[in-house]
Amino acid sequence: MRVVVTRPREQAGPLAARLEELGHEVVECPLIEIEAFEEPIDVEGYEWVIVTSPNGAQELARRARGQLPKVAAVGPGTAETLREHGIEPMFVPSVSSQDGLLAEFPRPGGRVLFAAAEGARRGPIDELGADFVPLYRTRLVRPTTAPEGDLVVLASGSAARSFAELGTEIPAVTIGPQTTKAAEAAGVRVVAEAATHDLDGLVAAVGVASR
Repeated sequence: MRVVVTRPREQAGPLAARLEELGHEVVECPLIEIEAFEEPIDVEGYEWVIVTSPNGAQELARRARGQLPKVAAVGPGTAETLREHGIEPMFVPSVSSQDGLLAEFPRPGGRVLFAAAEGARRGPIDELGADFVPLYRTRLVRPTTAPEGDLVVLASGSAARSFAELGTEIPAVTIGPQTTKAAEAAGVRVVAEAATHDLDGLVAAVGVASR
């Protein structure tokens, strides 16, 4: 099976390697790129910092200044990236989405810093009364030709929307409910969703879809 991997080129390697180990042919087609900001992140005085993606976890680890407070991760992939940088998350919701985090987040949370991509959803930020800091900007990438494959892996809403603009009929595997929602809203047919929103979950979902 030919599987289209849409992650940024510098992040696609681990997923591509795992899929190739299972005998799939991988077609790399980056549909987004991450433009990180460089300003230091002042975490002094906060009770919690909430991080909503592996990219955000990496940027927090790189740019945080001051005594790091308790850190909440939106899901296992984000938590894993935090641990890779020596940060142990104090809270990971059982439902790996911003809505799941909101539903389970300890209240009252004290002073909260919400660290995410530029243009992040305002609903969770406003509900928590949190301060917001943009960590990076996501840019859509348009390939010169549409990829050919039997299945596409989508790991973010941005990638889903970018893929939809290509106008292909390739069915998709997604990393979680928010990506599924974005993909279906854009007209992409989703055939499997990762049960755990991390690399293992994506690989398992591809296995389910390829049977």
